[in-house]
Amino acid sequence: METDVIIIGGGLHGCSTALHLAQRGFKPIVLEKNVVGRHASGVNAGGVRQLMRDVAEIPLSIAAMDIWENLDTLLGPQLAETCEYFSRVGQVGVAASASEFAWCEQRTAEMKKLGYDFEEMLDRKDVRQLVPTLSDICTGGIVSRRDGHVNPFRTTQAFRARAEQLGARFYEQTCVTGVAEAGSTWQLDTTRGQMRADVVVNCGGAWAWQIAEKIGEQLPSTHLALTLMVTSRIQRFLDPVVIGIDRKLSLKQTEVGTVVIGGGVLGEPNLDAGTTLTVADRMVESAQTVWDFFPVLRQATIVRTWAGLEAVTPDILPIIGPSSVAKNFWHVFGFSGHGFQLGPIVGSVVSDMIANGKSALSIAAFSPDRFSNRAIACRPIHAAQHEQQGATR
Repeated sequence: METDVIIIGGGLHGCSTALHLAQRGFKPIVLEKNVVGRHASGVNAGGVRQLMRDVAEIPLSIAAMDIWENLDTLLGPQLAETCEYFSRVGQVGVAASASEFAWCEQRTAEMKKLGYDFEEMLDRKDVRQLVPTLSDICTGGIVSRRDGHVNPFRTTQAFRARAEQLGARFYEQTCVTGVAEAGSTWQLDTTRGQMRADVVVNCGGAWAWQIAEKIGEQLPSTHLALTLMVTSRIQRFLDPVVIGIDRKLSLKQTEVGTVVIGGGVLGEPNLDAGTTLTVADRMVESAQTVWDFFPVLRQATIVRTWAGLEAVTPDILPIIGPSSVAKNFWHVFGFSGHGFQLGPIVGSVVSDMIANGKSALSIAAFSPDRFSNRAIACRPIHAAQHEQQGATR
């Protein structure tokens, strides 16, 4: 089986990359060792957040928000609706101490100096107006009113469906067992047989470093299991998404009344088995944090807990860019628990780089080369060229 681009990994970033490549005339194949959206992309809290991002990510985050607010244009109205649409309710970071409040002041001042105005400082009264059910522990905070949330699993499936409509192919339950250069192309050994492509994009998430090793590239291999829990349906008490400044807190109430609770509480990952376990003692700690901020939830019932496997880098920034050791091999992973919002724009930027060798948005800060002293140039591949070649395959 031959094509122009093979994408390893069927999370949101893999689906988005496939969609944007297909828009440009490529015929991408996506290989997923489990099922699309099985791990981090399908089981996260669905946060669409600019708030409190690393400065290096902000240009991508702002551009991504333009896409989130216009999903109809990218996915079409029917598929956009299956995502339960982007709910623009804002995200509020709440301070529970004088030091956290001071950090909020410093952060908003820094953003203004950099020319960004999407984060606003809130005093205690401002926060209580936005979130009346907060306890008196809150001293103030910071808000990004453009932020919100979506259903992560349905969104990932919608990106997959749109990519397929445009000609992308997805093969689930397909593991990549070997990767080797074969002349000017790449040869992949898989559990579905041998495949060839001009370009490979490694969107393998927590397993992406193993793919990198197959081409002799050493990239960070740290992974985490980030835990979530959900309550039964309760009367509406919350509109925006609420996150902690230093405390491990992330809270949103869905349209049906359930409350999704996260914030970075760790579960126990098993990378080889592709499974995770939540840890009861840590979930109790998470519940206590929720009680501290929202007394209204002290009578709520937790109905389910889970965790998703995610790749984490040493600097908590994603790896996005061409391989440091091989031509026409790209890495898109290591989003460290905050990559979901970036998915739509990262797929667009990477497809631009593959097709034309350039993009309007810089990804220099995320280069794999920051973990290696070896680097080689990446040869651009043009979509039109492969449309013509595809007719003879």
